[in-house]
Amino acid sequence: MLPAVLVSIAAIADAHAAHHFALDALLAAVPFTAVAAIAAFGGYLDRRDDAVVALQALLWGLSLVFLLVSCEVRSAAMHGVPPLAVSTLVACLGSFAIKATVAVAPYLRRLAALRPAKP
Repeated sequence: MLPAVLVSIAAIADAHAAHHFALDALLAAVPFTAVAAIAAFGGYLDRRDDAVVALQALLWGLSLVFLLVSCEVRSAAMHGVPPLAVSTLVACLGSFAIKATVAVAPYLRRLAALRPAKP
């Protein structure tokens, strides 16, 4: 959850032209995302038959790659933010949104299956 918050803060900072603060927020998100990706991959190795666990591990790995690319492109930029850095930031936010949707979907199915009790 913390990586998603830090990436969201970076996106807001970019929108307000605070590009150095956005880079700092993204750099802070990298170790947390790496640990989450390793833990998710370990969970996948424990339960290889669960497709949701595999998807979550894949999305953590993709998020880490997007973060690393965005940080690298931003650190090499002289002025402003390169379009690739913004694209990878948006892709990272998108992967977090997909992760949240996949995590919430079983609960929504249970909620939809609830029926009121007959009086």
